[in-house]
Amino acid sequence: MNMKKLFAFSIALVMLTLVLTACSGSGGSGFDASRNITVITREDGSGTKGAFMDIIGLGGQADPANVIIQESTAAVNAEVKSNPGAIAYESLAFVDDDTKKLMVDGVEPTVANILNGTYKIARPLQVVYKESSLDDPVNKAFFDFLQSAAAQDIIAEGGAVPIISGAAEYTIDGSLSGSIDISGSTSLQPLMIELADVFMSLQPNVTVNISGGGSGTGYNNAESDVSAFGMISEVFDPVKRETPSLTAHEVAKDGIAVVVHPDNPLDNITMDQLKNIYDEEAGANAVTVWNQLIS
Repeated sequence: MNMKKLFAFSIALVMLTLVLTACSGSGGSGFDASRNITVITREDGSGTKGAFMDIIGLGGQADPANVIIQESTAAVNAEVKSNPGAIAYESLAFVDDDTKKLMVDGVEPTVANILNGTYKIARPLQVVYKESSLDDPVNKAFFDFLQSAAAQDIIAEGGAVPIISGAAEYTIDGSLSGSIDISGSTSLQPLMIELADVFMSLQPNVTVNISGGGSGTGYNNAESDVSAFGMISEVFDPVKRETPSLTAHEVAKDGIAVVVHPDNPLDNITMDQLKNIYDEEAGANAVTVWNQLIS
């Protein structure tokens, strides 16, 4: 009987040791918090990158060493899903369900929190254009549609935040025919495709061609008349972008979510911690290993 008790006690001790070992430095999830943080960012010229870096106080600063640069929303999502040590940021409307969104300073990245201003990492989604381009009735019709009740419904259904309350219904003009070229931000591109599809169903003799390339492309193509409208996902700044002929219209608001691998036990990160992850000049304050964030 004593031998049986001793054997049972030994088994229990071994199991306890295994549990404690698994939990050590992992937040209890099997995640290895001693691993280095894999820092993912977007390419220069990305409106998402420009907005994110400005908001965390690093606008215009060089990327940290060993950062991984991805050039689309899909590439960011794929990297985070495949890399347990990754951290990234991306448009809230298009974050993959297989990644994990973090609270920032204890606030969840939701539409309601973007509207009430408590979630701070948010930016406008806009189209830039020349005022003279609206002299074309086809361009003007699409511009009017962006402000319609139908467009606000599509924006909300797409996960972005509509900004026009009490919008009017769109009036169909059966005499319209022609085409519109729109290019730029890959964050706004999927939503713009949905908007264009509905517009073309209402105006079947109009074709809307949409391409990406980033916010920089949106500015440049609208300025050089390659596109009637350029898509940008940042605060409009024609001086910095050297596009003096352009003006802007805000289509919607969008949060920028901070995302990690789903196995990561971290739920919340502060703005200061984010800055110290993405700051090349953080020095002694640099956050480079997950156990600096996970106790």
